[in-house]
Amino acid sequence: MEKIMELFRRIEKDQPRDSGENSGETYVIVGLGNPGKKYATTRHNVGFLTLDTLAKETGISITKIKHKALIGEGRVGGKKVVLVKPQTYMNKSGESVQELVGFYKIPMENLVVIYDDIDLDPGRLRIRKKGSGGSHNGMRSIIRLLGDDGFPRIRIGVGRPDQQDLASFVLSQFHEDEKQDVADTIEKASKAAVTIVSEDLERAMNTYNG
Repeated sequence: MEKIMELFRRIEKDQPRDSGENSGETYVIVGLGNPGKKYATTRHNVGFLTLDTLAKETGISITKIKHKALIGEGRVGGKKVVLVKPQTYMNKSGESVQELVGFYKIPMENLVVIYDDIDLDPGRLRIRKKGSGGSHNGMRSIIRLLGDDGFPRIRIGVGRPDQQDLASFVLSQFHEDEKQDVADTIEKASKAAVTIVSEDLERAMNTYNG
């Protein structure tokens, strides 16, 4: 009997680690935005735009409809990655994220959320390990339903309105003189997400913050 148990232990030790749905090596990367063509290129949708860029860079197709979101599954740096575009509209983003975190059973550090930030100028990028949702309703929804704010986030600057009310501003289009800076930042945000998964969060922060 002892010989058989030893054989079992040796076989289990030599087995490759599971990278499936219950593995800690699964990362869920969420880009926040609103579904629908009229919102596609608004300030509030830079999260969606980053996910589209990330999908092209990684060869992952975001076409499945699950957990109140469009999702795509693939591998980055040998790890399973789930790209997510919640379809609940911004204020209820947490409903989708809560389902996904529960389904894939990931730790908070393996959840990455990408979203717009009015406190950063267009073209600025900030990566943080954790923190409050501030005035962003999508992030506030996620933190409230998860009961936890200890997950990495990538914030893309979209500027702050002068006189226009905030709700109208974040649903507005970028000015022509802002578009190139924002496009460059979206590309950097996509690369930062890849760095978080394939290397680590600290490397992404050191490379792309600033």
